[in-house]
Amino acid sequence: MQENTTPEGLDKSVGQDPAEVAAPMLTKKGKFVKELKSFVLIILSVLIFRSVLFEPFKIPSGSMIPTLLIGDFILVNKFSYGFKVPFSDWFSDPIYITGPQQPDRGDVVVFKYPKDTNLNYIKRVVGLPGDTIEVIDKVVYVNNKAIETKEIDGKEIIDDMDERYKSYQFKFLETKTGEATHVTQIDMGNDYFSDFYKFTVPKDHYFVMGDNRDFSADSRRWGTVPFGHIKGKAILVWFSLSVPWPWSEDEQESWKFRPWRIGDIID
Repeated sequence: MQENTTPEGLDKSVGQDPAEVAAPMLTKKGKFVKELKSFVLIILSVLIFRSVLFEPFKIPSGSMIPTLLIGDFILVNKFSYGFKVPFSDWFSDPIYITGPQQPDRGDVVVFKYPKDTNLNYIKRVVGLPGDTIEVIDKVVYVNNKAIETKEIDGKEIIDDMDERYKSYQFKFLETKTGEATHVTQIDMGNDYFSDFYKFTVPKDHYFVMGDNRDFSADSRRWGTVPFGHIKGKAILVWFSLSVPWPWSEDEQESWKFRPWRIGDIID
Protein backbone atom coordinates (compact mmCIF):
# COMPACT_ATOMS: atom_id res chain seq x y z
CA MET A 1 0.00 0.00 0.00
CA GLN A 2 1.34 3.46 -0.95
CA GLU A 3 1.90 5.89 1.94
CA ASN A 4 0.09 9.21 1.91
CA THR A 5 3.02 11.63 2.06
CA THR A 6 3.51 15.31 1.23
CA PRO A 7 5.99 15.75 -1.58
CA GLU A 8 8.99 17.90 -0.69
CA GLY A 9 8.50 21.57 -1.75
CA LEU A 10 4.71 21.29 -1.91
CA ASP A 11 2.77 24.00 0.11
CA LYS A 12 1.62 22.19 3.24
CA SER A 13 -1.36 24.52 3.59
CA VAL A 14 -3.04 22.91 0.63
CA GLY A 15 -6.16 21.19 1.85
CA GLN A 16 -6.11 23.01 5.25
CA ASP A 17 -9.11 24.88 6.67
CA PRO A 18 -8.81 28.62 5.69
CA ALA A 19 -9.78 29.57 9.27
CA GLU A 20 -6.71 27.71 10.57
CA VAL A 21 -4.47 29.64 8.16
CA ALA A 22 -5.94 33.00 9.31
CA ALA A 23 -5.72 32.12 13.02
CA PRO A 24 -2.27 33.68 13.65
CA MET A 25 -3.39 36.93 11.98
CA LEU A 26 -6.58 37.04 14.04
CA THR A 27 -4.55 36.43 17.19
CA LYS A 28 -2.33 39.48 16.50
CA LYS A 29 -5.36 41.63 15.77
CA GLY A 30 -7.05 40.39 18.94
CA LYS A 31 -4.00 41.28 21.02
CA PHE A 32 -3.91 44.80 19.54
CA VAL A 33 -7.61 45.35 20.27
CA LYS A 34 -7.16 44.06 23.81
CA GLU A 35 -4.20 46.37 24.45
CA LEU A 36 -6.09 49.32 22.95
CA LYS A 37 -9.06 48.65 25.20
CA SER A 38 -6.77 48.47 28.24
CA PHE A 39 -5.11 51.76 27.28
CA VAL A 40 -8.47 53.51 26.79
CA LEU A 41 -9.72 52.11 30.10
CA ILE A 42 -6.64 53.43 31.93
CA ILE A 43 -7.00 56.90 30.39
CA LEU A 44 -10.72 56.97 31.15
CA SER A 45 -10.09 55.87 34.76
CA VAL A 46 -7.49 58.65 35.25
CA LEU A 47 -9.86 61.27 33.80
CA ILE A 48 -12.72 60.11 36.02
CA PHE A 49 -10.37 60.11 39.04
CA ARG A 50 -9.36 63.72 38.29
CA SER A 51 -12.94 64.75 37.56
CA VAL A 52 -14.65 63.48 40.71
CA LEU A 53 -12.00 62.47 43.28
CA PHE A 54 -8.64 64.26 43.36
CA GLU A 55 -6.80 66.59 41.00
CA PRO A 56 -3.27 68.05 41.21
CA PHE A 57 -2.56 71.74 40.62
CA LYS A 58 0.59 73.89 40.62
CA ILE A 59 0.75 77.28 42.35
CA PRO A 60 2.08 79.85 39.83
CA SER A 61 1.73 83.08 41.84
CA GLY A 62 2.26 84.49 45.32
CA SER A 63 -1.31 85.47 46.19
CA MET A 64 -1.59 82.76 48.88
CA ILE A 65 1.81 83.29 50.56
CA PRO A 66 2.64 82.21 53.23
CA THR A 67 0.09 79.36 53.16
CA LEU A 68 1.11 78.37 49.63
CA LEU A 69 4.36 79.31 47.91
CA ILE A 70 5.20 79.72 44.25
CA GLY A 71 6.05 76.27 42.90
CA ASP A 72 3.95 74.30 45.39
CA PHE A 73 2.16 71.33 43.88
CA ILE A 74 -1.11 70.73 45.67
CA LEU A 75 -3.82 68.08 45.77
CA VAL A 76 -7.45 69.18 45.55
CA ASN A 77 -10.31 67.10 46.94
CA LYS A 78 -12.97 67.25 44.21
CA PHE A 79 -15.73 65.65 46.34
CA SER A 80 -15.39 67.91 49.41
CA TYR A 81 -18.76 69.48 48.66
CA GLY A 82 -20.47 66.48 47.06
CA PHE A 83 -19.88 63.80 44.41
CA LYS A 84 -20.21 65.07 40.84
CA VAL A 85 -21.30 63.31 37.66
CA PRO A 86 -17.97 62.65 35.86
CA PHE A 87 -17.04 65.39 33.37
CA SER A 88 -20.23 67.35 34.10
CA ASP A 89 -18.19 70.44 34.99
CA TRP A 90 -16.23 70.47 31.73
CA PHE A 91 -18.82 72.47 29.82
CA SER A 92 -21.10 73.95 32.52
CA ASP A 93 -21.70 73.96 36.26
CA PRO A 94 -21.30 70.46 37.75
CA ILE A 95 -24.20 68.07 38.34
CA TYR A 96 -24.05 66.61 41.85
CA ILE A 97 -24.96 63.02 42.76
CA THR A 98 -24.76 63.75 46.50
CA GLY A 99 -25.03 67.04 48.37
CA PRO A 100 -24.01 69.60 47.42
CA GLN A 101 -22.67 71.01 50.67
CA GLN A 102 -21.63 74.60 51.29
CA PRO A 103 -17.91 75.39 51.67
CA ASP A 104 -16.90 76.42 55.17
CA ARG A 105 -15.52 79.82 55.97
CA GLY A 106 -11.74 79.41 55.94
CA ASP A 107 -11.60 76.70 53.25
CA VAL A 108 -8.90 77.12 50.60
CA VAL A 109 -10.64 76.42 47.30
CA VAL A 110 -9.70 76.06 43.64
CA PHE A 111 -12.28 77.53 41.28
CA LYS A 112 -12.84 78.66 37.73
CA TYR A 113 -12.07 82.38 37.48
CA PRO A 114 -15.45 84.08 36.92
CA LYS A 115 -14.04 86.49 34.31
CA ASP A 116 -12.45 83.66 32.29
CA THR A 117 -13.56 80.14 33.18
CA ASN A 118 -10.59 78.66 31.30
CA LEU A 119 -8.37 79.84 34.17
CA ASN A 120 -8.13 78.26 37.62
CA TYR A 121 -7.66 80.43 40.72
CA ILE A 122 -7.02 79.52 44.34
CA LYS A 123 -8.12 81.64 47.32
CA ARG A 124 -9.53 81.35 50.83
CA VAL A 125 -13.28 81.56 51.49
CA VAL A 126 -13.90 84.57 53.76
CA GLY A 127 -17.55 85.40 53.13
CA LEU A 128 -20.50 83.00 52.80
CA PRO A 129 -23.83 83.78 51.09
CA GLY A 130 -25.61 86.55 53.01
CA ASP A 131 -22.49 87.71 54.91
CA THR A 132 -21.44 91.34 54.93
CA ILE A 133 -17.74 91.95 54.22
CA GLU A 134 -15.82 95.14 54.88
CA VAL A 135 -12.14 96.06 55.10
CA ILE A 136 -11.07 99.05 57.21
CA ASP A 137 -7.38 99.94 57.44
CA LYS A 138 -6.44 96.39 56.35
CA VAL A 139 -8.66 94.77 59.01
CA VAL A 140 -11.28 92.40 57.56
CA TYR A 141 -14.76 92.51 59.10
CA VAL A 142 -17.29 89.72 58.61
CA ASN A 143 -20.83 90.60 59.69
CA ASN A 144 -19.46 93.72 61.43
CA LYS A 145 -16.97 91.70 63.49
CA ALA A 146 -13.22 91.86 62.89
CA ILE A 147 -11.55 88.58 61.96
CA GLU A 148 -9.42 87.49 64.91
CA THR A 149 -5.68 88.10 64.37
CA LYS A 150 -2.47 88.13 66.40
CA GLU A 151 0.86 89.50 65.15
CA ILE A 152 3.68 86.95 65.04
CA ASP A 153 7.38 86.86 64.17
CA GLY A 154 7.75 86.12 60.47
CA LYS A 155 11.51 85.54 60.20
CA GLU A 156 11.16 81.89 59.16
CA ILE A 157 8.47 82.81 56.66
CA ILE A 158 10.67 85.50 55.10
CA ASP A 159 13.62 83.09 54.87
CA ASP A 160 11.47 80.63 52.90
CA MET A 161 9.77 83.30 50.80
CA ASP A 162 10.36 83.91 47.08
CA GLU A 163 13.00 86.58 46.47
CA ARG A 164 10.62 89.01 44.80
CA TYR A 165 8.71 89.55 48.07
CA LYS A 166 11.58 89.88 50.54
CA SER A 167 11.99 93.65 50.16
CA TYR A 168 8.47 94.55 51.34
CA GLN A 169 7.45 95.74 54.81
CA PHE A 170 5.40 92.70 55.76
CA LYS A 171 3.55 92.22 59.01
CA PHE A 172 2.55 88.63 59.73
CA LEU A 173 -0.70 87.79 61.47
CA GLU A 174 -1.92 84.52 62.90
CA THR A 175 -5.48 84.63 61.61
CA LYS A 176 -8.60 82.66 62.48
CA THR A 177 -11.01 82.50 59.54
CA GLY A 178 -13.96 80.34 60.54
CA GLU A 179 -12.42 77.19 62.04
CA ALA A 180 -9.17 77.56 60.08
CA THR A 181 -6.11 79.01 61.81
CA HIS A 182 -3.53 80.25 59.30
CA VAL A 183 -1.09 83.08 58.66
CA THR A 184 -1.80 86.15 56.56
CA GLN A 185 0.63 88.87 55.62
CA ILE A 186 0.04 92.57 54.92
CA ASP A 187 2.42 95.10 53.39
CA MET A 188 2.62 98.10 55.71
CA GLY A 189 4.14 100.17 52.89
CA ASN A 190 1.16 99.60 50.57
CA ASP A 191 -2.14 101.46 51.03
CA TYR A 192 -3.79 100.17 47.86
CA PHE A 193 -5.96 97.54 49.59
CA SER A 194 -6.36 99.33 52.92
CA ASP A 195 -10.15 99.64 52.64
CA PHE A 196 -13.07 97.92 50.95
CA TYR A 197 -16.66 99.15 51.15
CA LYS A 198 -19.27 97.10 53.03
CA PHE A 199 -20.58 94.42 50.70
CA THR A 200 -23.26 91.72 51.05
CA VAL A 201 -22.39 88.38 49.47
CA PRO A 202 -25.13 87.25 47.03
CA LYS A 203 -26.97 83.93 47.30
CA ASP A 204 -24.93 80.90 46.16
CA HIS A 205 -21.79 83.05 45.90
CA TYR A 206 -18.60 83.28 47.98
CA PHE A 207 -16.26 86.13 48.85
CA VAL A 208 -12.65 84.94 48.56
CA MET A 209 -9.32 86.53 49.46
CA GLY A 210 -5.65 85.66 49.20
CA ASP A 211 -3.59 85.23 52.38
CA ASN A 212 -1.01 87.57 50.83
CA ARG A 213 -3.52 90.37 51.28
CA ASP A 214 -1.82 93.19 49.36
CA PHE A 215 -0.67 90.99 46.46
CA SER A 216 -3.91 89.19 45.65
CA ALA A 217 -6.41 89.90 42.89
CA ASP A 218 -9.54 88.52 44.55
CA SER A 219 -13.19 89.33 45.35
CA ARG A 220 -12.19 92.86 46.30
CA ARG A 221 -11.34 93.47 42.64
CA TRP A 222 -13.44 91.20 40.45
CA GLY A 223 -16.39 90.05 42.59
CA THR A 224 -17.65 86.84 44.12
CA VAL A 225 -17.36 83.20 43.06
CA PRO A 226 -20.52 81.25 42.12
CA PHE A 227 -20.78 77.89 43.87
CA GLY A 228 -20.89 76.11 40.50
CA HIS A 229 -17.41 77.43 39.68
CA ILE A 230 -15.76 75.80 42.71
CA LYS A 231 -13.74 72.71 41.75
CA GLY A 232 -12.80 71.52 45.22
CA LYS A 233 -10.90 72.08 48.44
CA ALA A 234 -7.09 72.22 48.56
CA ILE A 235 -5.90 69.70 51.14
CA LEU A 236 -2.21 68.87 50.73
CA VAL A 237 1.17 70.03 49.36
CA TRP A 238 2.70 66.97 47.69
CA PHE A 239 5.76 68.65 46.10
CA SER A 240 7.42 72.08 45.99
CA LEU A 241 9.78 73.28 43.26
CA SER A 242 10.11 76.79 41.85
CA VAL A 243 11.78 77.00 38.44
CA PRO A 244 13.12 80.27 36.90
CA TRP A 245 11.91 80.03 33.31
CA PRO A 246 14.27 81.56 30.70
CA TRP A 247 11.52 83.84 29.38
CA SER A 248 10.59 85.22 32.80
CA GLU A 249 10.88 88.99 33.18
CA ASP A 250 11.55 88.64 36.90
CA GLU A 251 15.33 88.67 37.36
CA GLN A 252 14.91 87.76 41.05
CA GLU A 253 13.51 84.32 40.32
CA SER A 254 15.71 81.44 41.41
CA TRP A 255 15.60 77.67 41.81
CA LYS A 256 13.86 76.68 45.03
CA PHE A 257 13.34 73.06 46.03
CA ARG A 258 11.51 72.81 49.36
CA PRO A 259 11.36 69.11 50.42
CA TRP A 260 10.28 70.12 53.93
CA ARG A 261 6.93 71.30 52.51
CA ILE A 262 6.07 67.88 51.08
CA GLY A 263 3.13 66.44 52.97
CA ASP A 264 2.04 69.77 54.52
CA ILE A 265 -1.70 69.87 55.25
CA ILE A 266 -3.36 73.03 53.93
CA ASP A 267 -5.26 74.87 56.71
